[in-house]
Amino acid sequence: MKVRDILNQKGNDIYSIDSYKTVFEAIKKMSDFNIGALLVIDDGKLLGIISERDYRDKVVLMGRQSKSTPVKDIMSNQVFCVTPDDDVQLCMKLMTVKRIRHLPVLDKNEIAGIISIGDVVKAVIDDQQFEIDSLRNYIAGGYPG
Repeated sequence: MKVRDILNQKGNDIYSIDSYKTVFEAIKKMSDFNIGALLVIDDGKLLGIISERDYRDKVVLMGRQSKSTPVKDIMSNQVFCVTPDDDVQLCMKLMTVKRIRHLPVLDKNEIAGIISIGDVVKAVIDDQQFEIDSLRNYIAGGYPG
């Protein structure tokens, strides 16, 4: 299964915020859309990503105020991206090794969407279920004679 397949199933919605907005605005937006991260984009350029983890580690635990802290001060600057043609197994490995939960999808340097660890796990489970069902059908149908 490819990243493209995930985007075809879930859609290409991209939730983002400007780097100069406050962390409070980012958290509010995440809550409104029931998502765990936002891409940080200024003038069409991907600058970083802000997640619930960034909020916890860089605001709450450091005693900062979310209503006065700009997103650019706490966002993760290093953003790992994938392409629509990348394999889901690659995404899972990248997310595990880098300990990240969200991957922007770039198609010819344009943001085509974002996938989460939940999307990847669902894709792997769906793929395994397809294999299981195929094997069951093969076994139930008997061996070609």
